[in-house]
Amino acid sequence: MQYDVAAIIQGYAQGYFLMADQNNHLGWYSSRSRTLIPLDDRFRYPKSLRRVINQERFSTAINRDFKAVVDGCADRDSTWISQELKDIYYSLCESGWAYSFETWQGDELAGGILGIVINGAFIGESMFFRIPEGSKAAMVKLVERLRERQFVFFDAQMMNPHLQRFGAYSIDDKEYQFLLNKALQSNCSFL
Repeated sequence: MQYDVAAIIQGYAQGYFLMADQNNHLGWYSSRSRTLIPLDDRFRYPKSLRRVINQERFSTAINRDFKAVVDGCADRDSTWISQELKDIYYSLCESGWAYSFETWQGDELAGGILGIVINGAFIGESMFFRIPEGSKAAMVKLVERLRERQFVFFDAQMMNPHLQRFGAYSIDDKEYQFLLNKALQSNCSFL
């Protein structure tokens, strides 16, 4: 099936995101509050994770196995990533909008983060791991990459205890729209 990629990106560029409900009906959603992963010194992570990263157990890659990351993110008891949304992600990847930021242990996919990149905005859709610490190491390395490339923000959409440990914080929709505007005017390259 062909998707109107430009219209989908326009939706994300206005602050909406796609989700499927429990009946697999896909819809656009927005939120009064958005969760951001800090790209400044508020970003933090446990010393135990620092040791894992310093041991260089994981290598990183972008889109080495995009489909496996999408499947990993969707592989849950209850998921909002329907088959239709997977197909949309594949179309967005082929068009240069969606990316998987992956950690690998040798030839084994350890974990990854699925996101949509629009100029200076990294909109994190989901993350998963197969090897302990795989997604956490991906988070640290992704933040480093976004900092180096001067991204405006890393949107994690919704807060959870896992993200709080990294210093994630919530902002209201007005502040989010301000940052989104700033990000859309930035000229950042993810690759």
